[in-house]
Amino acid sequence: LIQNKNVAKVNMNFENLKKYISDIQNEYDLISEERKEVLSHLTKFVSERLFSDGYANLILICTHNSRRSHFSQIWSQVAADYFGLQKVSTYSGGTEATALFPEVVNALDKAGFYINEVCSGQNPLYAIKYTQNSLPILAFSKVYTDLFNPQSEFAAIMTCNNADKNCPTIASATGRISIPYEDPKLFDNTPEQELKYEERCREIAREMFYAFSKVK
Repeated sequence: LIQNKNVAKVNMNFENLKKYISDIQNEYDLISEERKEVLSHLTKFVSERLFSDGYANLILICTHNSRRSHFSQIWSQVAADYFGLQKVSTYSGGTEATALFPEVVNALDKAGFYINEVCSGQNPLYAIKYTQNSLPILAFSKVYTDLFNPQSEFAAIMTCNNADKNCPTIASATGRISIPYEDPKLFDNTPEQELKYEERCREIAREMFYAFSKVK
C-alpha cells in the first residue's frame, strides 16, 4: 500500500512537470529580444555540434556550483530531450565545490521532478528524474574540471558573471558562452527566499526551452 502511494505521488509529480513545461512554452514572449540574442549563441553551438560531430556536450558553470549552474544543467538536459536532441549531454561545475543549496531542490520538486537524496553530508548527492524512463541526473557540487565532467570537446556555459571573470580561459573548451542569471542567493534568509528561487527556476526553464526549441 505504501509503495502504491509512492508510485502515485511520483506519477503526479511528472504530470505536474508536464504542465509546467507546457506553461513555460507559452511564456516565450517574456524573454526580451536582447536576451534572445544571448540565447542564440547556445542554440548555434548545439546546432553546429550536432551537425558536425553528431553530439554536443555542455558544462554549465557558476562560481560555487550550488544554484544557477544546477538549474541550468537540469533544465537544458530536459529541454534537449523534450525536443528529441538525444545526443546532447549536460553537466555542471564551479570554480570551487560547495553543495547544492536545499532551496534549489525544493524549487525543482515543486516544478514536478522526482528527487532522491542518494547520499547526505556536506555535499549531498541527488538523483533527479523527469520521466519514468529517463536516466536520473546526478546532482552534486564539483569544480568544472572534475572527472565526472567531459575533459574536452564541450562548451563552457557561464551562468554567472563571477565565474566568467574568474575563468578568463578554459583551454579544454571548444566554445564559451555567457548566459548570466541573477543569483537567488541574494534572497537567502529573507521572506522572499522561496519565491525568488522558484522565479529563477522558472526563468531558466523558460530560456533553456526557448534556446533548444530553435536548434536545427
